[in-house]
Amino acid sequence: MSDYGADLMAEVKAKNPGEPEFHQAVQEVVDSLAVVLEKKPVYRKFKVLERMVEPERVIMFRVPWINDKGGIEINKGYRVQMNSAIGPYKGGLRFHPTVYLGLLKFLAFEQVLKNALTTLPMGGSKGGSNFDPKGKSDNEVMKFCQSFMLELSRHIGPSLDVPAGDIGVGGREIGFLFGQYKRVRNEFTGVLTGKGLNWGGSLIRPEATGYGAVYFAAEMLGTRNETLDGKVCLVSGSGNVAQYTVEKILDLGGKPVTLSDSGGYIYDEAGIDRKKLAFAMELKNVKRGRISEYADKFKSAVYTPVDPKADSNPLWNHKAHCAFPSATQNEINAKDAANLLKNGVYVVSEGANMPTVPDGVEQFVKAGILYGPGKAANAGGVATSGLEQSQNALRLSWTREEVDNRLHGIMKSIHKQCVDAAKAYGTPGNYVNGANIAGFLKVADSMLDQGVV
Repeated sequence: MSDYGADLMAEVKAKNPGEPEFHQAVQEVVDSLAVVLEKKPVYRKFKVLERMVEPERVIMFRVPWINDKGGIEINKGYRVQMNSAIGPYKGGLRFHPTVYLGLLKFLAFEQVLKNALTTLPMGGSKGGSNFDPKGKSDNEVMKFCQSFMLELSRHIGPSLDVPAGDIGVGGREIGFLFGQYKRVRNEFTGVLTGKGLNWGGSLIRPEATGYGAVYFAAEMLGTRNETLDGKVCLVSGSGNVAQYTVEKILDLGGKPVTLSDSGGYIYDEAGIDRKKLAFAMELKNVKRGRISEYADKFKSAVYTPVDPKADSNPLWNHKAHCAFPSATQNEINAKDAANLLKNGVYVVSEGANMPTVPDGVEQFVKAGILYGPGKAANAGGVATSGLEQSQNALRLSWTREEVDNRLHGIMKSIHKQCVDAAKAYGTPGNYVNGANIAGFLKVADSMLDQGVV
């Protein structure tokens, strides 16, 4: 790392103490940009990166609500509006007990570069709360969402900031949030994405992140004249992203063999076919059950509960060709990465945000495998959110085929940007550098055009 990069990171850590995920995200970008900042000193002169790592605005607020027993609950609410150089802020809302400001700053910073890669005019933001929807009744979730939106509605809008779903925020939550926004603001606008199809949502939006990660993997394999056909695939998570990752893997001829949740994971050596996937989707989306029930239903599967004392995740220790981490940040540690490589995995396409720790990323890059970082590989979700915004603005609804074709085209474009940028700056085949450089250049040049703001 250059002296400039080291000084910048020292400043970031001093200004943002106790935020390791944010430090990690910025460090990765700083490392990738060393050659860019050397070749183009104008970015250093105008302190573009220093401005990019500082949120344009951070909103923090309390969220009081009343539970079903009549008791008063209080949660924290946040919205981090990171950068609007190329368009209105855009990014998800996460409801999970682990949510705190540093986590959302990391996600918002990643979102800025990810959105820049989509070819759509979207800035980057992220928000959420430490509220946990698990174990709550529909009425309690509604009460929380209405209180949360009462404050958030002051700070968002279709031309200002358009939130979407993320972990803990699915169709139910988006519906409650949208209903409250409409009531408070007295207007029906495309202020949220991931809406129901009857009231402004887009076909393919629920599938988009998972589909996009698989499309990106297919593009990477295409550089070696290979396809996903016959490839054994490890998938983590069992929510929206994981479910549709499995579906698209099946569409392209692959064989998914794992799913997981916070309790453990299932390994189905026979493969997760469409019938098994339908069971898993009903289990998680309707019954809101645990993935262990999959193993109760299908005897070809083995369930392994989480071992808190383990130094690695056994899900990543099976023979396979491809891995699709689709659960959460830092779920692949250094030992997991080594296990993946040892077991023959040579394609990693990240459906989650920053699911691999820096040591793991370094191992993947050094090994020369096809490694698609989240800001590129999982950009399909926000890209299709952008397409939903376009449909809302036009008061139109595109067909499933049209949205899917547009999504596929965007993922091809993101892949090409990564390949071209990595090659142009001397690291051909390095998708981490390619994604960071391509995203940064678009945002940085826009910031230079708009002056010191």
